[in-house]
Amino acid sequence: MASGPVELKIRWGMVIDVDKCTGCGACMTACQAENNVGLEENFSKEHRAISWIKVRKLDNGKSFPDYDEVYMPQPCMQCQNPPCVPVCPVVATEKGVEDGGFVSQIAPRCIGCRYCMVACPYESRAFNWHDPVWPEGMEKTLTPNTSTRMRGVVEKCTYCHHRYTAARAKAYEEGRDPNELGEDEYIPACVEKCPSGALYFGDLNNPEHTVYTLSHSENAFRLLEKIGAEPQLYYISERDWVQKMADYHLELKRKG
Repeated sequence: MASGPVELKIRWGMVIDVDKCTGCGACMTACQAENNVGLEENFSKEHRAISWIKVRKLDNGKSFPDYDEVYMPQPCMQCQNPPCVPVCPVVATEKGVEDGGFVSQIAPRCIGCRYCMVACPYESRAFNWHDPVWPEGMEKTLTPNTSTRMRGVVEKCTYCHHRYTAARAKAYEEGRDPNELGEDEYIPACVEKCPSGALYFGDLNNPEHTVYTLSHSENAFRLLEKIGAEPQLYYISERDWVQKMADYHLELKRKG
């Protein structure tokens, strides 16, 4: 891991209010449709299914009537100090400095060694065991904005980077500074389609963006902050037990 987080002028990030999330999975569906995420031929092989967002359930471990639970959507954390980047032997993943701090995944460069998957403490990456498949006729609905990925490569959430590129291009055409986008000009599909409004997106360095205020609230926290990856994704919850158990829950998932 690098010695410290990269300093970013623009830091696109996400804040997820787990108290609002219902675990409906709309973010997962929106992500899959927007980014042409292929389906698994045999859905019984859940561990080989591709999903750029995982919605995890976390409970307080108590019995009724004191039982309580929350759902935590978990896309890529877009770490400022990503453990996955330095281990890649072919530079198939990079930390952007000038474009808002996205951790890219360049499929044509990937050799499928999966070092990045091992290095990622958040299990945010998936490996393509098969060529992508879709039910007959569904291939006609693929979005032209994102390419499909072949088998044998790793893929991950990009915060719908193609939408960011389009927003910058539009700003440039209108004679505006593409580095000063409003928070409503660039919105990832998962955030746009969340029916409960649990997902927020914007520039974490911009005081005019909602995510800036939310990320500085007393109820905000990040997963595994102790490892120094500096995620650009924050969670918020008014329930005391959620923040205390979130990291422990993630560690259990990795061991399991």
